[in-house]
Amino acid sequence: MHWTFTEPELPQIAQAFWAHFKEQRVFTLEGEMGAGKTTFIKALCAAKGVEDATASPTFAIINQYVYHNGQEQLHTIYHLDLYRLRDEEEAIAAGIEDTLYQEEAVCFVEWPGIITRLLPKDTVNLHLEVLPDQRRRLTVQ
Repeated sequence: MHWTFTEPELPQIAQAFWAHFKEQRVFTLEGEMGAGKTTFIKALCAAKGVEDATASPTFAIINQYVYHNGQEQLHTIYHLDLYRLRDEEEAIAAGIEDTLYQEEAVCFVEWPGIITRLLPKDTVNLHLEVLPDQRRRLTVQ
Protein backbone atom coordinates (compact mmCIF):
# COMPACT_ATOMS: atom_id res chain seq x y z
CA MET A 1 0.00 0.00 0.00
CA HIS A 2 1.22 3.52 -0.75
CA TRP A 3 0.17 7.13 -1.18
CA THR A 4 1.77 9.56 -3.62
CA PHE A 5 1.30 13.27 -2.94
CA THR A 6 2.56 16.83 -3.10
CA GLU A 7 2.93 19.07 -0.07
CA PRO A 8 -0.39 20.90 -0.70
CA GLU A 9 -2.12 17.49 -0.68
CA LEU A 10 -0.77 16.59 2.79
CA PRO A 11 -3.97 17.47 4.71
CA GLN A 12 -6.01 15.01 2.61
CA ILE A 13 -3.30 12.33 2.86
CA ALA A 14 -3.18 12.79 6.65
CA GLN A 15 -6.95 12.27 6.88
CA ALA A 16 -6.73 9.15 4.71
CA PHE A 17 -3.84 7.87 6.84
CA TRP A 18 -5.81 8.20 10.09
CA ALA A 19 -8.89 6.64 8.49
CA HIS A 20 -6.81 3.63 7.48
CA PHE A 21 -4.83 3.27 10.72
CA LYS A 22 -7.54 3.62 13.33
CA GLU A 23 -6.17 1.11 15.84
CA GLN A 24 -2.42 1.17 15.29
CA ARG A 25 -0.26 3.03 17.80
CA VAL A 26 3.40 2.76 16.81
CA PHE A 27 4.79 3.75 13.43
CA THR A 28 8.36 3.85 12.19
CA LEU A 29 9.12 6.37 9.49
CA GLU A 30 12.21 5.96 7.36
CA GLY A 31 13.51 7.94 4.43
CA GLU A 32 16.52 9.94 3.41
CA MET A 33 17.38 13.22 5.09
CA GLY A 34 15.07 15.89 3.69
CA ALA A 35 12.42 13.45 2.46
CA GLY A 36 9.75 15.21 4.51
CA LYS A 37 9.34 12.87 7.48
CA THR A 38 8.85 15.69 10.00
CA THR A 39 6.58 17.57 7.59
CA PHE A 40 4.45 14.47 7.23
CA ILE A 41 4.19 14.04 11.00
CA LYS A 42 3.23 17.73 11.34
CA ALA A 43 0.37 17.11 8.88
CA LEU A 44 -0.75 14.06 10.87
CA CYS A 45 -0.73 16.10 14.09
CA ALA A 46 -2.70 18.91 12.44
CA ALA A 47 -5.29 16.41 11.18
CA LYS A 48 -5.82 15.25 14.78
CA GLY A 49 -6.22 18.85 15.99
CA VAL A 50 -2.87 19.32 17.73
CA GLU A 51 -2.59 23.03 18.50
CA ASP A 52 0.98 23.04 19.83
CA ALA A 53 3.78 24.02 17.50
CA THR A 54 5.28 20.88 15.99
CA ALA A 55 8.96 20.63 15.21
CA SER A 56 11.67 18.07 14.66
CA PRO A 57 12.82 16.52 17.93
CA THR A 58 16.35 15.97 16.59
CA PHE A 59 17.98 17.48 19.66
CA ALA A 60 15.22 16.77 22.19
CA ILE A 61 14.82 13.16 20.95
CA ILE A 62 11.12 13.06 22.00
CA ASN A 63 8.42 15.66 21.37
CA GLN A 64 4.98 15.22 22.93
CA TYR A 65 1.80 16.67 21.45
CA VAL A 66 -1.70 16.52 22.86
CA TYR A 67 -5.11 16.86 21.28
CA HIS A 68 -8.78 16.44 22.16
CA ASN A 69 -10.69 13.79 20.27
CA GLY A 70 -14.06 15.50 20.47
CA GLN A 71 -14.23 14.69 24.16
CA GLU A 72 -12.77 16.00 27.40
CA GLN A 73 -10.02 13.37 27.41
CA LEU A 74 -6.61 14.36 26.09
CA HIS A 75 -4.77 12.09 23.66
CA THR A 76 -1.03 12.03 23.08
CA ILE A 77 1.19 11.77 20.03
CA TYR A 78 4.91 11.19 20.54
CA HIS A 79 7.36 12.10 17.82
CA LEU A 80 10.74 10.45 18.32
CA ASP A 81 13.85 11.25 16.31
CA LEU A 82 16.62 8.76 17.05
CA TYR A 83 19.13 10.10 14.54
CA ARG A 84 21.59 11.29 17.20
CA LEU A 85 21.41 8.23 19.46
CA ARG A 86 24.33 5.81 19.30
CA ASP A 87 22.77 2.53 20.40
CA GLU A 88 19.87 0.71 22.04
CA GLU A 89 21.21 1.34 25.56
CA GLU A 90 21.21 5.08 24.99
CA ALA A 91 17.65 4.84 23.65
CA ILE A 92 16.51 2.96 26.76
CA ALA A 93 18.20 5.53 29.00
CA ALA A 94 16.33 8.28 27.12
CA GLY A 95 12.97 6.64 27.92
CA ILE A 96 12.20 5.40 24.42
CA GLU A 97 10.92 2.01 25.56
CA ASP A 98 8.51 3.58 28.07
CA THR A 99 7.18 5.88 25.36
CA LEU A 100 6.62 3.05 22.88
CA TYR A 101 4.48 1.07 25.30
CA GLN A 102 2.27 3.82 26.69
CA GLU A 103 -1.32 2.78 26.24
CA GLU A 104 -3.53 5.15 24.28
CA ALA A 105 -0.54 7.11 22.93
CA VAL A 106 0.52 7.14 19.29
CA CYS A 107 4.25 7.12 18.51
CA PHE A 108 6.07 8.09 15.33
CA VAL A 109 9.72 7.03 15.27
CA GLU A 110 12.18 8.52 12.81
CA TRP A 111 15.49 6.67 12.29
CA PRO A 112 14.31 3.53 14.16
CA GLY A 113 17.23 1.27 13.21
CA ILE A 114 18.84 1.12 16.65
CA ILE A 115 15.64 0.12 18.45
CA THR A 116 14.18 -2.58 16.22
CA ARG A 117 14.30 -5.10 19.10
CA LEU A 118 12.32 -2.72 21.33
CA LEU A 119 9.46 -2.06 18.90
CA PRO A 120 6.06 -3.65 19.56
CA LYS A 121 5.22 -6.57 17.28
CA ASP A 122 2.36 -4.64 15.65
CA THR A 123 4.50 -1.66 14.66
CA VAL A 124 3.64 -0.24 11.23
CA ASN A 125 6.74 0.46 9.14
CA LEU A 126 6.53 3.38 6.76
CA HIS A 127 8.99 4.61 4.15
CA LEU A 128 8.90 8.10 2.64
CA GLU A 129 10.75 8.85 -0.57
CA VAL A 130 11.19 11.86 -2.81
CA LEU A 131 10.17 11.26 -6.42
CA PRO A 132 11.81 13.07 -9.36
CA ASP A 133 8.90 15.52 -9.70
CA GLN A 134 9.18 16.54 -6.01
CA ARG A 135 6.15 14.45 -5.13
CA ARG A 136 6.48 12.12 -2.17
CA ARG A 137 5.61 8.44 -1.93
CA LEU A 138 4.67 6.99 1.44
CA THR A 139 4.87 3.20 1.42
CA VAL A 140 3.60 0.86 4.11
CA GLN A 141 6.13 -1.96 4.38
